[in-house]
Amino acid sequence: MKTANDMIQEKGSEILCVPEGTTVLEALRQMNARKVGAIMVTRDGKPVGIWTERDLMRNTLDAAFDPKTVRIEDYMTRDLIFAPHTDTVYNLMDKFLGLRVRHLLIEKDGRTIGMVSSGDVMKASIQEKDGELKQLNSMVGWDYYENWRWRPDSK
Repeated sequence: MKTANDMIQEKGSEILCVPEGTTVLEALRQMNARKVGAIMVTRDGKPVGIWTERDLMRNTLDAAFDPKTVRIEDYMTRDLIFAPHTDTVYNLMDKFLGLRVRHLLIEKDGRTIGMVSSGDVMKASIQEKDGELKQLNSMVGWDYYENWRWRPDSK
């Protein structure tokens, strides 16, 4: 079964980051260019927050929110959620559903090695199920049933 580490190896470990002080508009430009739904906010190279599409939706309702001028650290989510690199696809799905989040940072030996989204986990889950189905089909094919005929003993 795939683990978070396997998914990071497949998709790459690079996390899109901006330093504190970046405007929300600049963060959006980078997210749009990379076609991602979340961006890590860093201080001295260490993660201190995350800002997502969901945050944008919530922030636009604030009358004082102007993406051209507001700083990302004023609107980011500070409570980062980490998952161990050994978590399986099913453990990660449980976390996404239970915590109602769409992105999890993956940690190994006390350091962040990447980030997975709920889409990454859904893709891995579908690949797992596809592999299982192919394996079952190879074990039990229709050939046996299509060629089976009852033949009375002829003497």
